[in-house]
Amino acid sequence: MTARTRQSQTPRPGAKKKFPIIPVAIGVAVVALIATVILTFEGDTTEDAFGTPEISGAGLTTYAAGGLDPAVGQAAPTVVGADFEGSRVEIADDGRAKIILFLAHWCPHCQAEVPIVQSWVDAGSLPVDVDLYAVATSIDRMRPNYPPSKWLEDEGWTEPILVDDELTSVSRAYGLNAFPYWVFVAADGTVRARLSGRLGVAELDQLTGSLRQG
Repeated sequence: MTARTRQSQTPRPGAKKKFPIIPVAIGVAVVALIATVILTFEGDTTEDAFGTPEISGAGLTTYAAGGLDPAVGQAAPTVVGADFEGSRVEIADDGRAKIILFLAHWCPHCQAEVPIVQSWVDAGSLPVDVDLYAVATSIDRMRPNYPPSKWLEDEGWTEPILVDDELTSVSRAYGLNAFPYWVFVAADGTVRARLSGRLGVAELDQLTGSLRQG
């Protein structure tokens, strides 16, 4: 190696160092990506935060299929909560019969049941003196079909939705044992029937009709 070559590899006194453009650009891009992920995560949490329902009245025993249901004839718990937009939703003894449908966004049976129920409503089969509520419960961002608000919106769900809390307090108060879960409440505020699993239109018509028979 010649003396001229050795001189070219030695920084001259007073020479300016080059600004590390590429490493800095990569660092900025990484920071921006992390910030975007954090903001997206926080925004999603806000959209589907758990509800904070207040429950009063005695809770029902956990439903067990088959045999006599001890909850039939008992007063249904009162629940005051909100939907996904924060609007107040109240399920209470107000002199009207009610159908309460508990749904989990990750449950394939719930996913299959919702469009059938919505079609039933759209066809005018829900009597004017019977109210239908959905309770979004067991929300889990790590499970499929999240978030439940988008799922129900995509399905065109039109009836009031009450959002359960992280402890699924509303579900436990009504004795949920499996999804989808149904509670039929008569106009006097007492439980008329509880069922878990999918219902066909004929069963839905029959059970709804029984609510109107007093």
